[in-house]
Amino acid sequence: MVDYHAANNQPSAGGVQTYMEQENDWDRDLLLDPAWEKQQRKTFTAWCNSHLRKAGTQIENIEEDFRDGLKLMLLLEVISGERLAKPERGKMRVHKINNVNKALDFIASKGVKLVSIGAEEIVDGNAKMTLGMIWTIILRFAIQDISVEETSAKEGLLLWCQRKTAPYKNVNVQNFHISWKDGLAFNALIHRHRPDLIDYDSLRKDDPVHNLNNAFEVAEKHLDIPKMLDAEDIVNTARPDEKAIMTYVSSFYHAFSGAQKAETAANRICKVLAVNQENEQMMEDYEKLASELLEWIRRTIPWLENRTQEKTVNEMQAKQEDFRDYRCVHKPPKVQEKCQLEISFNTLQTKLRLSNRPAFMPSEGRMVSDINGAWHTLEGAEKGYEEWILSEIRRLERLEHLAEKFHQKAAIHQSWTDGKEAMLTQKDYETSTLSEVKALLRKHEAFESDLAAHQDRVEQIAAIAQELNELDYYDSASVNACCQKICDQWDVLGALTQSRKESLERTEKQLESIDELYLEYAKRAAPFNNWMEGAMEDLQDMFIVHNIEEIQGLITAHEQFKSTLSEANKEREAIQAIQAEVQKIAQSNGIKLSGANPYTTITPESIDSKWEKAMAMVPQRDAALQEELNKQNSNDSLRATFAAQANTVGAYIQAKMEEIGRISIEMNGTLEDQLTSLKEYQKNIMSYMPEINKLEGYHQLIQEALIFDNQYTAYTMEHLRVGWEQLLTTIARTINEVENQILTRDAKGISQEQLYEYRASFNHFDKKRSGQMVSDDFRALLISTGNSLGDGEFARIMGIVDPNGSGAVTFQAFIDFMSRETTDTDTADQVIASFKILAGDKNFITAEELRRELPPDQAEYCIARMAPYTGPDGAPGALDYMSFSTALYGESDL
Repeated sequence: MVDYHAANNQPSAGGVQTYMEQENDWDRDLLLDPAWEKQQRKTFTAWCNSHLRKAGTQIENIEEDFRDGLKLMLLLEVISGERLAKPERGKMRVHKINNVNKALDFIASKGVKLVSIGAEEIVDGNAKMTLGMIWTIILRFAIQDISVEETSAKEGLLLWCQRKTAPYKNVNVQNFHISWKDGLAFNALIHRHRPDLIDYDSLRKDDPVHNLNNAFEVAEKHLDIPKMLDAEDIVNTARPDEKAIMTYVSSFYHAFSGAQKAETAANRICKVLAVNQENEQMMEDYEKLASELLEWIRRTIPWLENRTQEKTVNEMQAKQEDFRDYRCVHKPPKVQEKCQLEISFNTLQTKLRLSNRPAFMPSEGRMVSDINGAWHTLEGAEKGYEEWILSEIRRLERLEHLAEKFHQKAAIHQSWTDGKEAMLTQKDYETSTLSEVKALLRKHEAFESDLAAHQDRVEQIAAIAQELNELDYYDSASVNACCQKICDQWDVLGALTQSRKESLERTEKQLESIDELYLEYAKRAAPFNNWMEGAMEDLQDMFIVHNIEEIQGLITAHEQFKSTLSEANKEREAIQAIQAEVQKIAQSNGIKLSGANPYTTITPESIDSKWEKAMAMVPQRDAALQEELNKQNSNDSLRATFAAQANTVGAYIQAKMEEIGRISIEMNGTLEDQLTSLKEYQKNIMSYMPEINKLEGYHQLIQEALIFDNQYTAYTMEHLRVGWEQLLTTIARTINEVENQILTRDAKGISQEQLYEYRASFNHFDKKRSGQMVSDDFRALLISTGNSLGDGEFARIMGIVDPNGSGAVTFQAFIDFMSRETTDTDTADQVIASFKILAGDKNFITAEELRRELPPDQAEYCIARMAPYTGPDGAPGALDYMSFSTALYGESDL
């Protein structure tokens, strides 16, 4: 049964006193109704016995058994928990009156005004007065202190019944008489609190006797509520007695009041556990996404750091295409994942602050700063890889050009050296005449001149080979072998030349005859021949240029070369004139010539032939240079096109970055309006994406054209990509900040006017309009809100709003602090108190109790995480809910 001690130790309030005065104005006429009087006798007797049995006694006749006042005083002691004055044990009338007066005085001391009820009437066994007195006691100790949603006593009990039976069909509680006749309301009350005791759906409205008996029997057997009425008495009465019904129903209220507290406690625990489960899921999602992103970065960086060299330009351009595919296809989704990761982290921290939980610390290496650091390393690797690809393409282009030039010069040199060793080793001078020897000597001198002229070509070949080695040419071995062969051969030719010269000089003393004209021809023909060969080499020489200035330099050099052709032609004509003079002298003096110049193998015909070939190459060179000039003009146009678009995009990004900075500070309207405006602003920004794609197209054309510089703009594609990504990230962060402010407002109950006031105060002291302020400005802001701060208090607040010690306070941190200071949140002590209620005031709780009071998933959640209870008052299977509750709020580890 119910213990009324705690509720009834103090006198009632004024409002309740008024109600008691109304109820105590006993309508004696109503008691004349035999049916009602019967109901009241039975109900009040059962109610009194439900308390007297605690003292080991009971009454049989309500007006007879209270006449001596002894059981009346005992009843008041049981239901109040207080000791009354010592009763008088005499059997005289005066003793009985004194005992009843002591009981009535005690009732009056509880703030109850007794109307027309005297001790003499009770002692005389007046049934009406006795029932009136018992009703007064029931009102004061069983009904008066019932309070439901600002209503109390009878109205509170009626409202409680209405709330509990509202979901049940055929039940409409409007009073305490006819609303209970069919018995469904009694069954609904029991089923609402103990559904395991009643099969409500099996009850029929047209069988009230069964319904009433079912409810009364279940209440008496399982709820310790004695049967106070007979079903037939209620059914056979047009209007059951209200006081009897109220007395019976109040017993149900007190029987279930403990369940009400348990339900409230369970709801509180469910709320706390739901928040904790949601936060844990967000933590798991963050860890998973962070791990996947870091793993992708870990796999990608070695690929970007790979510097394996390729052999050809085409192979390196294939790598460049792979890198472009990575930039345009693989990386953008990861940029979005990184942004979403930061947003999820900020949202989780906000929810943890709002639910008074400790901040989330990701596992080692998965902090946002760690991810940003890895991302910075990735972007550094990207930049280095792109620069390496471009430098490798340039290197390979240079290598291919040098290799072609090397082989061309080597072939020319090899052609020149063919037969030279045989010529230098022959002994023709031993059987020659003096004139022939002189001729041989002069011829050798001409050869030495030719050899000296070829010395520059050999040095060029060696220099090219050395440069190919320095640039790590893939076929350096064959180049080195060829170069070594040429150098060795050149050394042999030098030695043989020196040896032949010495032999001819020894013979020269015996030979006098010299043909000066032949010698002069040979001396002039050889340099001229070398000049023509060099000119033809230059006219056929390959060239690589990267801008208009370089090609114009080649054209200028070529024009200068053409300006020397006139003098060269005069030299050619002079050489040919020498040969003509020889023929003239021979004819004049009848000299029979052998036909060949003994001093040189260069014939007038070969000079003319080479001259004609060289002259034919001049217009070909003109055309090649003009074609390259056209190509460079086209490249310059590509540069200008890219620069125009890049300058436009760069200015747009800069303007939008400044604009979003102002918007985040100067936004007006509700947070929902601000969020809508920001999302619309984000949509407007994303509509600019075609311009970015157009710029990417221009950039691709420039790379395909192998253009490496652009004097028309300071922007590079990399700078603009980074700027665009920063713009999108800044907008996303600003939207996330407003969403977190909405979460804070809704969770903490902050009004829109308070948010406006917070924003206006923050903007007033945010002098730099940066969205954050230094500690001195923040102190001034707190003082302006009415806080009187000492150094210690201010240091405590800074530890809350700036946990990382950055020296700056954001608007979101300011809102969190103000909401923390002005609103209430669940605490560990409240959760412990709730668990204590579920545990029946024990210091531990069992798995069975958790499964009975909580939903299945949250009950299992608690069971899995609660440590075994180790206190001295423990029991088998006891669980420690206190350490579990403190762990929910970060005060200890599970």
